[in-house]
Amino acid sequence: MRISIIRNYVRIYQIIILYSIYYTGDRMLLIDTEIKSFQATAFKAGEKDFITVNSEEIKGKWSIFFFYPADFTYVCPTELEDLADNYDEFQELGVDIYSVSTDSHFCHKAWHDASDAIRKITYTMISDNTFQISKNFDVLREKEGRSERGTFIVDPDGIIKAMEITCEGVGRDASNLIQKVKATQYIRENPGEVCPAKWKDGGATLAPSLDLVGKI
Repeated sequence: MRISIIRNYVRIYQIIILYSIYYTGDRMLLIDTEIKSFQATAFKAGEKDFITVNSEEIKGKWSIFFFYPADFTYVCPTELEDLADNYDEFQELGVDIYSVSTDSHFCHKAWHDASDAIRKITYTMISDNTFQISKNFDVLREKEGRSERGTFIVDPDGIIKAMEITCEGVGRDASNLIQKVKATQYIRENPGEVCPAKWKDGGATLAPSLDLVGKI
């Protein structure tokens, strides 16, 4: 009887481990994969009408897809304002920013008109009201119809090179994102080198080799 109980616990533990590996693996597979096809309507300040954004048009430049749960909320406007305050530096790095939520493009426009923080935004605000993009990036909470707080750096070939998903109550820092962009761009331009922890633009890098193993 006791052995049978132990075996059952082992089986349950194995199922939990396998599920964890499968679920985590699904998301990790997005790294170094091409973004899936999409087309969406977006709001962009200064344009005479709403615009259309698709997965082919974004290629040729670095892009950041910045998913957030909803318009007219609490943490989200602080993040989007922070991006807006640092947008010039992103542009100097050749990076386009696309904020994405499942709200409609009309809602984006209304929020931009109503909020002093959101009014600063000049980057593109995509409406993912069909859930297509959130599903493509595996950040959709299907029961709620909202996106997780996910950030993706996409290279000019449309390949996802970095990703981060945080819990709903934790806002992101644009300065940290700028540093990740710089590191990601550096290793693309300098094959054979990698950026160590706390690497800053112009800092020392590493060149992985057999001789380096165990020396750090």
